[in-house]
Amino acid sequence: MTHLRKMMLEEIERRNFSENTKECYIRAVEEFARYFNRPPDQLGPEHIREFQAHLFTDSKLAPNTVNQRLAALRFFFVKTLHRPWNAAETPYPKKVIHLPVVLSQEEVARLIDSAVLPFHRVVLMTMYATGVRRAELAHLKVSDIDSERMIIRIRGGKGRKDREVMLSPKLLDELRDHWRRHKPKEWLFPGGRWHNSTRPITTKVAWHACRQAAKRAGLEKKVHPHILRHCFATHLLEAGADLRTIQMLLGHSDLEETTIYLHVSKRQLNATPSPLDSLKLSISGTNPEPPTST
Repeated sequence: MTHLRKMMLEEIERRNFSENTKECYIRAVEEFARYFNRPPDQLGPEHIREFQAHLFTDSKLAPNTVNQRLAALRFFFVKTLHRPWNAAETPYPKKVIHLPVVLSQEEVARLIDSAVLPFHRVVLMTMYATGVRRAELAHLKVSDIDSERMIIRIRGGKGRKDREVMLSPKLLDELRDHWRRHKPKEWLFPGGRWHNSTRPITTKVAWHACRQAAKRAGLEKKVHPHILRHCFATHLLEAGADLRTIQMLLGHSDLEETTIYLHVSKRQLNATPSPLDSLKLSISGTNPEPPTST
């Protein structure tokens, strides 16, 4: 491990960032140094601007992804090297907000029923029933399932925050079958070919489970694990759950993050009539008589 990498990791650990953020930040700085074939502490603002242009023009990355790379570089230069950062010289691209893709409940049922393996089926059911992120799913422990209180504890979520979500009776039955098949000791979803490793699954397992099941189900939408999190939130909202409850279940720090589901909720959209409905129009296919001149 290089001295610079060690310094940056110490700064990240000091701030208790998530494992996912740590990996993203380290990878971004490594990519930056590799592009110029020089140690990152020998680079400066002009290199950052050139690298930002490269990410847009050559790598064709989306603005939000470029923002993540810049955040990593800013952390490296400001927190690790203690150098100034001029936002005017390296402006962040405007953040693009996309409405989430959501499956209907019928499509979710088809997806789950099309799982290639029983292990994939319980992974898909857990993601939809709880709204967990991929990394949160991978790090669930057997001890996190509380069947007495019918809750699941999510430990060390985004921002290192713990939370609790409901435990569906249907999911509990599936998890009991899963336990009888694999006898997991610590991790609820053990890794390895036969799922008997002492390490948990990687986040790629959830990705492959989604993609393979979606293909077998004949779903035209591009399905990935985070879509099941969107489905969890949207379907709860359509069933009458309030935004504050959904915010807590998702682990959002700001209610504004959760309000995006108002834009995709069928209940909210259908409750608002179009102004066209209030117009008095002639019957379709018939035209009123033109006025006669006098």
